Amino acid sequence: MTPRAIAELIQSKFKPEVAEITEFGDQVSVLVNKTRILEIMSFLRNSSELYFDYLTDLCGVDYQGRKNERFEVVYHLRSILHNHCIRIKAAIPEKDCKIDSVVRIWAGANWHERECFDMYGISFTGHPDFRRILMPDDWEGHPLRKDYPLKSDLGEAEWKGFKEVLETVERNKKYEVR
Repeated sequence: MTPRAIAELIQSKFKPEVAEITEFGDQVSVLVNKTRILEIMSFLRNSSELYFDYLTDLCGVDYQGRKNERFEVVYHLRSILHNHCIRIKAAIPEKDCKIDSVVRIWAGANWHERECFDMYGISFTGHPDFRRILMPDDWEGHPLRKDYPLKSDLGEAEWKGFKEVLETVERNKKYEVR
């Protein structure tokens, strides 16, 4: 089934939830309302004619100042059985920066959702193990947001953690086998 046909099938089943369908090259994206994301994704996973059994990727995007809703969560899905793919996007407003977790549909979403939270601050409701994965627990902010500072004014303190790692490496060199 072509990506366009898949998008039209999604639109026919979830008409009020499909905001737009875009096509660029051979890639088709379906922008959906986040409120029924679990129902839409379950349909895509469990429908015998679609059977999207593989979540290739899940990521966040920050459109600060460029779109009505600041964030999007983007899902790249593939059916290994049918050899077709589709991109699903869900708009996430900054004031309600959360969406339902799809981990119960695709277990592989676990780390992707945690990374998306770490980098963008998008929360995933119902995630089974929602804790930071890339950044330290005490890290403030989300580095891939457009308004995240590119440079701080902390001076030498900015590199404190890195310096501690280098000191630990030096201390442990005596244990290296040559």
